[in-house]
Amino acid sequence: MFTCELCSVGTELLLGDILNTNAQYLSRELAALGIAVLHQGTVGDNPQRLADELSASLKRSDIVILTGGLGPTADDITKEVCCELLGFQLVRDESILRSIAAHFQKRGSVMPASNLKQADVPASGTVFENTRGTAPGMALEKDGKCVILLPGPPKEMSAMFDISVRPFLLNKYADGVIVSRSIRTFGIGESAMAERIADMLDGENPTVAPYAKEGEALVRVTAKAESAEAAHALLAPVVSEITARLGEFVYGIDAGSLQETVVKLLLEKKLKAAFAESCTAGYVAKRLTEIPGASEVFDCGVVTYSNAMKVKLLGVSEQTLREHGAVSEQTAREMAEGVRAVSGADVGVSVTGVAGPGASEKKPAGLSYIGICGKEGTFAVRFETGREHDREYNRYVTSSKALDVLRRYINSL
Repeated sequence: MFTCELCSVGTELLLGDILNTNAQYLSRELAALGIAVLHQGTVGDNPQRLADELSASLKRSDIVILTGGLGPTADDITKEVCCELLGFQLVRDESILRSIAAHFQKRGSVMPASNLKQADVPASGTVFENTRGTAPGMALEKDGKCVILLPGPPKEMSAMFDISVRPFLLNKYADGVIVSRSIRTFGIGESAMAERIADMLDGENPTVAPYAKEGEALVRVTAKAESAEAAHALLAPVVSEITARLGEFVYGIDAGSLQETVVKLLLEKKLKAAFAESCTAGYVAKRLTEIPGASEVFDCGVVTYSNAMKVKLLGVSEQTLREHGAVSEQTAREMAEGVRAVSGADVGVSVTGVAGPGASEKKPAGLSYIGICGKEGTFAVRFETGREHDREYNRYVTSSKALDVLRRYINSL
């Protein structure tokens, strides 16, 4: 198996000004090619420190991929440092220069003189076209090692990797194929999930690994084989067994998110939903409408934060609020019924709760009730996050619970 290291270049990364999503993307894509990522590093815009980092990486690994530092400014030094260290001469490529000039012309502007340096590429090496920007990428191969330089902006980097670098690596460095599948769950913790599949966690091919993620838990099953088809054949029985053991907690296999799963189910059943939210303040509706196609299944969302608006807009009984309070099963039921009546949707969904950190002994932060109203009737479920001092976590996970309750309801129809 070929080994690889990643080096992210940019002082802004060290300062925390931007989030390094490139390393996550590349690690995932390289694993799928059967290339093991052994180390990740970040270095600022300093020539000596970058040279030291690259030298150390080349001693440990077969491939080093650097992102960032290919721009037109004086502190963009990646190309120059790498070529000097490896002994590659830079020459100006007129075709690349014309392409960069055309890039600016399309935008109605003149190319700054500083962009000229982006047309300098190694005389011997592989150059990758940048279809999203002006900085070309490149691969420098020497003494059995390969150094790949990619632009820092994530959209430029991922497009270049997908179009040019992946085929390059497949042709020269891929050693078999690694395929992963993710079994996503909600409503069961990582440890409880791991207990149900404990005897499957020691496998070597496929491997089975549990993870926790913002109130959810997932199992990643990974297999390596000579082809994608062979890897999928290894995965199929393991994925099937895990799915059977986890049962109703599974909301999708390779599903992007709970909201994506819910939109898909609503489309399949030809149902429309409407939402009435209090403590989540539109969080459920926001997540649902992130998904393409949501307009076909989402009728309306109403945020009724105050009791007065619950009464005025949703028809919640003042007596219910007086006797049971806003955070109660009774109020959740009436909110769901009210939003269904107002919208004419097939399903009304409500959320009312205590986001925190303020709370009472009887109604702690993280407590919520989710109501569902459909033609079969109305019900509400109680939910607690267990987090008393994390308002944003409570809001997000409560919105996940509402989506999951809706998912289970749709599946029951």
